[in-house]
Amino acid sequence: MHNKNNELGFSTRAIHHGYNPLDNNGALIPPIYLTSTFAFATAEYGAGCFAGEESGHFYTRISNPTLALLETRMAALENGEAGVAFSSGMGAIAATFWTLLRPGDEIIVNRTLYGCTFALLHHGIGEFGVKVRHVDMSNLAELRDAIGPNTRMVYFETPANPNMQLVDIQAVAEITARHRNLTLVVDNTYCTPYLQRPLELGADVVVHSATKYLSGHGDITAGMVVTRQALADRIRLQGLKDLTGAVLSPQDAFLLMRGLKTLSLRMERHCSNALQVAQYLQNHPAVEWVTYPGLPSFPQYELAQRQMKLPGGMIAFELKGGLATGKRFMNALELFSRAVSLGDAESLAQHPASMTHSTYTPEERAHHGISEGLVRLSVGLEDIADLLADVTQALDACA
Repeated sequence: MHNKNNELGFSTRAIHHGYNPLDNNGALIPPIYLTSTFAFATAEYGAGCFAGEESGHFYTRISNPTLALLETRMAALENGEAGVAFSSGMGAIAATFWTLLRPGDEIIVNRTLYGCTFALLHHGIGEFGVKVRHVDMSNLAELRDAIGPNTRMVYFETPANPNMQLVDIQAVAEITARHRNLTLVVDNTYCTPYLQRPLELGADVVVHSATKYLSGHGDITAGMVVTRQALADRIRLQGLKDLTGAVLSPQDAFLLMRGLKTLSLRMERHCSNALQVAQYLQNHPAVEWVTYPGLPSFPQYELAQRQMKLPGGMIAFELKGGLATGKRFMNALELFSRAVSLGDAESLAQHPASMTHSTYTPEERAHHGISEGLVRLSVGLEDIADLLADVTQALDACA
């Protein structure tokens, strides 16, 4: 079985890929290598490791057996050649940007991005001579017109955080493939490889905040990059080793692999619960609008059906009365926790304008499609009847 992992199903690979207990003293669960450095049999072997001529481990900032298993397993799930693990999603994104972009280059990004990614672009690499250009990625003509001789990267999330706008990965990939030296990077945090695999649709690099659904339990921070082998090696030896040092601990790698074992089951439940909550909100008279890819009223419903296996566990909505009413709703919630992050077993509610996207100015939020009254729900794994009862009593408290 272990020699035929590429023929196995998603859940089987998430549990077994890259590991054989019989090669590890019969240990059913992969061991955690809690060591910062590794001994060399000979000086020549050590020199070969540092020169990249040997494949052994020599320092955990660069590689570690526990992290290596996680990386190969994530690559198998995304259908990529290689993975690189990081201590956070922002570590993965920053390492990718710093590795591939230089002063004078241009990066084209979607108009809506996670707040810390936005800050990294405009208050980080943008201040080091990289031009950042926002376009509406749903308008392919706008993207085509924006690509110039200095464009080196196109980057977006789909669905976008927090307004749920989708980007047609395959259509964008067909455009970027016509340009040499242009890398297409997709943040797949909201979907995970269980719902969407950007590399299969033409993307060059996939990034994740593995803190979220991949872990699924809210007890670690982690990030992942999956891409082709040569590019993964560059990101590891430059972006990880030298530029960020955003190294994932072996203990957290172990916990992340434990989360992967139940990823498919959890995503099915997240999606089922979220769809029912979204349907309820859509039909409630106090709700101004709901944005959820599983609703036929969603503007990009057809794209969601084509690109995503299921519509995900995230909902964006706004109540009539805007921000003030939204805050009353959030404060009235009892089962949903008021907290940032997403993808935990627990259901979470947050207000992006004052929390995750507070790095935007009010004018930037308006320009980038983040309304002041938008509420974001990460629908968890609780019983749906209890979730609906909590939403109902919170809406009643706003009347």
